[in-house]
Amino acid sequence: MPAKNPRVNVVLERPLYDALGRLARREGSSLSTKARDLLRDALETYEDLALAKVAEERERTLVRAGGLTHDEVWRGRRVKKR
Repeated sequence: MPAKNPRVNVVLERPLYDALGRLARREGSSLSTKARDLLRDALETYEDLALAKVAEERERTLVRAGGLTHDEVWRGRRVKKR
């Protein structure tokens, strides 16, 4: 019977394998579950860093005069500026 979820094989150096084993035992989980959780956390952090770069670039090139006010955004219409 095929596996429900896709699988990946990873080769770890002994110190990394031992550290993973200690973390898994401490939490009462399997090696694969702990590895999956750590990988998920790392991917979220990687994504956060990439989005932060996009935000920094947008902030750097922002022309404040061309932006919308709070009321313009939430009321859905453009209010004439004085």
